[in-house]
Order: sequence, then structure tokens, then C-alpha cells
Amino acid sequence: MAFNVDEIASVLQKEIEQYDSELDVREVGTVLEVGDGIARVHGLSNVMANEMVEFPNGVIGLAFNLEENSVGLIILGDYLTINEGDEVRATGKLLSVPVGEGVIGRVLDPLGNPLDGKGPVNSDEQRPVEVLAPGVAERQPVSEPMQTGIKAVDAMTPIGRGQRELIIGDRKTGKTAIAIDAILNQKDTGVKCFYVAVGQKDSSVAGVVKVLEEHGAMDYTTVIVSGASKPAPLQYVAPYSGTAMAEHFMWKGEHALIVYDDLSKQAVAYRELSLLMKRPPGREAFPGDVFYCHSRLLERSSKLSDELGGGSLTSLPIIETLEGEVSAYIPTNVISITDGQIYLQPDLFFAGIRPAMNVGISVSRVGGAAQVKAMKNVAGSLRLDLAAFRELEAFAQLGTDLDAATQKQLDRGYRMVELLKQPQYKPLNVAEQVISIYAGTNGFLDEVAVADVGQWESEFHQFLADKKGDVLTLMKDNLNNGDALKKADNEVTKAVVAALEEFNRGFKA
Repeated sequence: MAFNVDEIASVLQKEIEQYDSELDVREVGTVLEVGDGIARVHGLSNVMANEMVEFPNGVIGLAFNLEENSVGLIILGDYLTINEGDEVRATGKLLSVPVGEGVIGRVLDPLGNPLDGKGPVNSDEQRPVEVLAPGVAERQPVSEPMQTGIKAVDAMTPIGRGQRELIIGDRKTGKTAIAIDAILNQKDTGVKCFYVAVGQKDSSVAGVVKVLEEHGAMDYTTVIVSGASKPAPLQYVAPYSGTAMAEHFMWKGEHALIVYDDLSKQAVAYRELSLLMKRPPGREAFPGDVFYCHSRLLERSSKLSDELGGGSLTSLPIIETLEGEVSAYIPTNVISITDGQIYLQPDLFFAGIRPAMNVGISVSRVGGAAQVKAMKNVAGSLRLDLAAFRELEAFAQLGTDLDAATQKQLDRGYRMVELLKQPQYKPLNVAEQVISIYAGTNGFLDEVAVADVGQWESEFHQFLADKKGDVLTLMKDNLNNGDALKKADNEVTKAVVAALEEFNRGFKA
């Protein structure tokens, strides 16, 4: 067979011209040991802290400990498929998660992978999981209310957009219920909600997702799950991933709410990782930087300055105490980082007072700055009145005879406690809350039997909706009127009093 030399030469020349040298230059290391969600690797001498690395099976790792002769990695996935001697590749990237509208309404793992069977996440944008919190100059004071729909909370420990309000209490005292009610109450407000479940039972999280779906809240909520069966590295990373997704909306000038349920389990996961990495243990065997672990997370919640769009990220971290021990290491740490706490007491919970909020210990350090004026007018003395009632109640149990004024104060206290009870998953709008509390503090319930207070309230709200829609609208329009429900000659006060009197005549009959 004859070869055409010119033809061969032209083919070779063409191939040489088209040759593009693509060298895949990346740093690789070798697994020295692996187990319990961590790996020790030799050879990644230039890896950065928090840099992503890739194992042969596609599992992602994160540079956690940078040591002289080796690197400690935490494995964000199934570590049982990784073996000693495996090659590890550095990626040169920080851990990032998908953000934007595509994550809303989804149930995701801490890496942004879908867990709800609704297909891949439709998002082109990524955001690093760990970023610096906004500085002092980039923030503004918290002044805009974030209504939870829970009378006891909105009246006595108000939460503002950009605030961090801790929910703390023993297990099974209704901590998650308060957070879920707050999410349900954001319907039609434009607030994007994020629920981060750390170390929870999968059945509990499924129950939460079901409640959110039934109330139409999944339309504006993202659930990030790292369950009790997941490895410690994923439980540690989950709150940072959820914050990155929520922060995206804050920097766009929108408002977001994030619930961490709960940070005590994240701290335990971090302790596990640190002890496996042979970091020195401190108090309660937690590493010395567990405070920084939570402070750098919660400081990312803020109200941005108007120059940066005025967006906000409000956080409701949850901490579980053991036998009411609020002076333990993690609870005191988080209390010192947050802007107040809602303390839930088991005794109150089992006595049927739900939410089981202890008014004496619960506090909001933003206070009235995050309250509408009408609520401030009616709830100003509520905390003191309830505290005085608790003292009188203890005194009355001694069996002494009480004078008429004290007995009257005691009777009203019982009715206020009953009025502040609220069924789960039934948040109230702020106008209804204000009118209810006004009725209680101004004696409109004094003639109602204590056992009938709940019925009175539900029927009164129905009466307002059916027959007195104009009063409710007037109240909604005057929530920031400083004289509403404060001065007797104010038009709002007159309308509300007239409605209460009319309803009471019918209720007694």
C-alpha cells in the first residue's frame, strides 16, 4: 500500500497545531488512618483550613486540623468506603452550598443535596458555608418587629428582625413548637424561613415537615436535616450551611428567619470531632474553642444598614438543658452570645401552661424597641403583674385570709395566666393579640369563670372576624399609634371597648 508523504505530513502538522497541553495539576495525599468520621492524610502540605478535598469514591472531606506532618480531615459522608492508602485530592475550593429561590420549599442535607425526592436543586448560585459576620459599621440597631404569633412571647419577650433569641429548656417542654409557630406566623410576610435539624430523630423531622406542609409554610421554608444517625461532621456543618442559605436573602435586602434545633447537639458533635483529632479538652470535655464555634455562627444574624439594603437574618437557636441546669457550659455560652432567652419550665408545661414560659427568667435584650406601640401600651406592666401574681399565689397557699383588693388581683392573675395559654400551631396576628391582652389587663374577663377564658377568647376572635371586621381593621391600621388603647378618648380604644362590652353581654347570656 503506497503512502502519500505530503498527506501524512499535513495530518501531522494539523495534529501538532491542534495539540493543547492540558496538565491536571493538583495536590494529592495518602490516607494514613480513617475511622469515626475523620481521616489523617499525609502529603497535602499546601491545603487550606476548611478546604474541600475529594476521596476516590466521590465523598467530600474538609481540612480540619493542619499539623506539621499530616492533615486531619473530617469526612462529610460515608467514611466506611474509605480505606487506608487511598489517594486524596485537594480541590482548592472552600465548602459551598447552593443558594437562592431554588432551595425554598426543599428538604436538603448539609451539603445541599435533596432528601425529599423532588429531583435536583434548581440553583446556579453557590455560597461558602463559612463567611465572616457583618462588622459594626455594616449593621443597624434592631427596631423592626418579628412577630411570632405567640401572645406570651410577643408581649413580654418581643423579637425584632436581626435579633438572636435563644429558646432554652429541658427536653419535651415545647421548644420546637415555639420555633415552628414563629415560622407558621411568617406566612404572607415575605420572610424566608430555614429550619436546621441537628441530631434530631428522623421521625421528629418528618413530623415537622408534615406540619409545615399542612399549614402551607413549606412554600417559603427550607429544611436542612442532619439526623441523629448521620456522622458527627455533617451535624457540625449543618447550622453553617443553613446560615449560608439564609444569608443569601439578607444580602439581597430581604428578611429571613433561621431556627437551629438544636445547638447543644451540634456542640456534642464538635466535641466528638475535636477529641478524635486529639485536640485538648476543656470544661465538660468540650474543646476550648466551642464558644467561637457558636459565636461565629450567631454573629452572622444581623440587621444590615440601609446602604447595604437593610436586609435581616433573625435566628432562634434552641438549647436543651438537663434537669433545668442553665448554668452548664453550653447554655451559659449561648446565653452570653444571644440577645435574650425564652426559658421553658417543665413544671409549667406539666401544669398545662403552654407555652411554658418562665416570665421571671425569660428576657429580650432588644425589648420594646422591637414592639409595635399598641402592644407596648397594653403589655407594659404585664411582666410585673404576672411576677406579683406568682408571689401572691405562693402567699395565698398558706391559707391566710386575703383582703378584697388582694383577692381581686389574684383572680385577675389566674385569668391572665389562662389567657396567655395558646394551642400549638395556632399563631395569632398582632391585632388580635393586642385586643386579647387589653381585655385581660383592663378587667373585661373578671366576670368570666377561669375555666371559660379559653372559650371566651376563641369566641371573641370569631365575633370580631364575623361582626366587627371594621374594629380589627382599625386596630391593624393603628398598631403604631402611641395613643391606641392607652387613652380612653382615642377612637381605637373606644371601638375596642364597645366591641368587648357588646360581646360580654352576649357571652354572659
